[in-house]
Amino acid sequence: MKKIVVLVFGTICYLNAMSTELINYKIVEFPSQGATVRGRFYLPENKSGPFSILIMTHGFTATITGMVADKYAEEFCKAGFAVLLYDHLNFGISDGLPRQEMNKWLQARGYVDAINYVSSLPSINKNKIALWGDSMSGGEVLLVGSIDERVKVIVAQVPACGEKTAPDDKDGALYNSMVNYFRNGEVKGTPETTIGPLPVVSSDQTGTPSLKKPLTAFRWFIEYGGRYNTGWKNSATFVDPNAVTPFHPGLCAKHIKATVLMMVATEDEMEGASAAISRQVYEQITSQKKLIEMDGGHFGLLYYPSELFDKASKAQCDFLKRHLHIVNH
Repeated sequence: MKKIVVLVFGTICYLNAMSTELINYKIVEFPSQGATVRGRFYLPENKSGPFSILIMTHGFTATITGMVADKYAEEFCKAGFAVLLYDHLNFGISDGLPRQEMNKWLQARGYVDAINYVSSLPSINKNKIALWGDSMSGGEVLLVGSIDERVKVIVAQVPACGEKTAPDDKDGALYNSMVNYFRNGEVKGTPETTIGPLPVVSSDQTGTPSLKKPLTAFRWFIEYGGRYNTGWKNSATFVDPNAVTPFHPGLCAKHIKATVLMMVATEDEMEGASAAISRQVYEQITSQKKLIEMDGGHFGLLYYPSELFDKASKAQCDFLKRHLHIVNH
């Protein structure tokens, strides 16, 4: 699909060549974990606020420019939601050092910083905040949604919930330990807790091993990340701090009060995103919830344009409208 870029009074607008609909956003920034995080702020056209808002960021090393999360943001905006779509700390247009360093705990804290930011905006309804995450960030929103009562709806798309069942936690002690570490722990990496730098993906695991090994990952990252001006780099480090209680969305499930939509790939090939474990996590959620299982593997919902994208984005828009009470006129 061709698109025309138009600059209007400092706002970036995209006009789809097959449509007359103008999708615009402003570049915004907010403080996060000692650095400045940047993203796109979308407001629906010809509608009055305050608006319900969806806070979004991408998964494993991906950026918000041209790697399909922006297409979901456009659909949500057209459906009547404000959207904050930002790059994780250390990635894309956001600041932060070391560059290209991933850390689930810091990224989850980034969601809280984003909630704080949108809660300060007069155009936003502070009682109608939703979180969206894909893959690694899909697991992060489950943690944040269990802690922060400002979150009313969670959309977790092919969430990375791990390869093993969460440890038994009948008295909630492990969850409380995880929350305490999230809030107060020293989560920065050390040489002993840092993997890499390594390529994110590689077609030759023998000669050039990478952080993500499936060929489907190689194909998607090279096709989308390799496009012009995405800011994506095929190199990253991964930090796994020595937490007393490891990061596991399964420990959070029964503590979530928000309404949850979980979209799981029927056969997820990505290490760390076992479909069976994601289903177990879903079963433990006691709040209002919905599970949708999709074909296409881990990356199927991140191809645009595609039938799977259309199906997923419509289901997510319908779910958000229902549970954030959006009515379009």
